Order: sequence, then structure tokens, then C-alpha cells
Amino acid sequence: MIHFLSPNMNFDGLILFIIAIMIGPAIVLAILGFILLKKNKKAAKVMFILAAVYVIISFGACGAILLGGV
Repeated sequence: MIHFLSPNMNFDGLILFIIAIMIGPAIVLAILGFILLKKNKKAAKVMFILAAVYVIISFGACGAILLGGV
């Protein structure tokens, strides 16, 4: 029990994982938007909007969680 409460714990992996969750799906949606851009411009626009909304929401929710621990 004392080991888990020690001040030498390293949470770098957890922070990188949360950042990957914040940015990863938005990057995938943007790549899908670029793929669809030549075939269907309306679908590409929807993908870009979804990517932007995902980034705004994820940085709002996950960013609050990350900064709440500081």
C-alpha cells in the first residue's frame, strides 16, 4: 500500500494515453475526410466538421481532467 502512495510514481504513460485519446480519432476523421475529398465533397466536409467538434470536446473534457490534477 505504501508503494502505491509514494511520491516517486511516474504517470507519463497515462498522460500520453489520454493525449492519444484526445487527438487520435480526430486525426483518423481528418484522414478519412481527405480520402473522401475527391469522391464526395459533402461527406468530406462532414468528416472535417466531426474532427473539429471531436477536438473541441475532447480538449474540453479531457483537458479539464488533466488540469484538474495539477
